[in-house]
Amino acid sequence: MKLYKVNNIPCNQLIITGKGNDKLWDKAVVLTDFNSPWEDIKHTKTEFKALWDRDYLFFCYKVTDATIHINNTDNSFNSINISDRVELFFRPNSSLNPYYCLEIDPTPRLMDFKALPNKNFDFNWNWPSEDLIIKSNITDKGYSVEGKISIPSLKKLDLIHNEKIETGLFRAKYYKTKKSSYEPVWITWVDPKTDEPNFHISSSFGVLKLESN
Repeated sequence: MKLYKVNNIPCNQLIITGKGNDKLWDKAVVLTDFNSPWEDIKHTKTEFKALWDRDYLFFCYKVTDATIHINNTDNSFNSINISDRVELFFRPNSSLNPYYCLEIDPTPRLMDFKALPNKNFDFNWNWPSEDLIIKSNITDKGYSVEGKISIPSLKKLDLIHNEKIETGLFRAKYYKTKKSSYEPVWITWVDPKTDEPNFHISSSFGVLKLESN
């Protein structure tokens, strides 16, 4: 499994703004190893960083993209589901029974749900709001999504084992077609080795390793 090292920082120091511009982010490993195994990616790049302290796991996506697509029909999951977004999936183990999904668009609207194998989704489940903070920022060059997840909530969901969190890192990028509709290209850190795009599968996950000082 691919492994990303999450460096440790002093507690209560990193400030979430949505821009990922806190100086402490300089301590993070920059992950740019994203691609689409199924289609060509055009004119866009994906960057991910993570840090942690005693209380929180921090994450930041920075997306280079001059043609952001956001469906503004309403604030429903249906609208988020057909917008550009970044995603984090967490699982206790490879059985995916269950796993937990955070999908965040550039505004940042959140689609969070619990899932079981074979894309059995429970949209009535939500990550506790007091344990998750997300912010975002949009520019003419792209967007960033920055957030923090409480360590206690990750532990309560049985997601940290031996300082490792099994995680999928993904992105959906919508391109306008010749028929003026929008179709997604699916971008991932880990190639799941599937013929068709599918992130809801055991082989799409890597590991976030919580490093000690």
